[in-house]
Amino acid sequence: MSHLGMITIVVDNYDEAIEYYTTALGFDLIEDTKMSATKRWVVIAPDRTTGAQLLIAEATSDDQRAAIGNQTGGRVGFFLYTDDFDRDYARMQQHNVAFTEEPRHEEFGKVIVFADKYGNKWDFIERR
Repeated sequence: MSHLGMITIVVDNYDEAIEYYTTALGFDLIEDTKMSATKRWVVIAPDRTTGAQLLIAEATSDDQRAAIGNQTGGRVGFFLYTDDFDRDYARMQQHNVAFTEEPRHEEFGKVIVFADKYGNKWDFIERR
């Protein structure tokens, strides 16, 4: 059986990205290994035991820097699920996560869109 294991997010600074995703979004730092003088293998995830992980990649070219925050052309490209919307929403508000709307109830559950530190759009969802 296949499964999606990892997705890359291009950022401008490894340490700032780690700080944002682990503090504001509550992700776990899974790995941070130095590969060279300028490259690291940085893996984070909302849950270290299940689901896809994010590979944080620091931009190294003008093309990569231009893609920071717009890796999906302005569409919601990432979906973060929670078992307690109100708890996690409150933590995210305390860390000034940029929400683009108010929470709403949909057929599939409670949802809100936010933009991460770089402008990538996420759906934050508690399923019914």
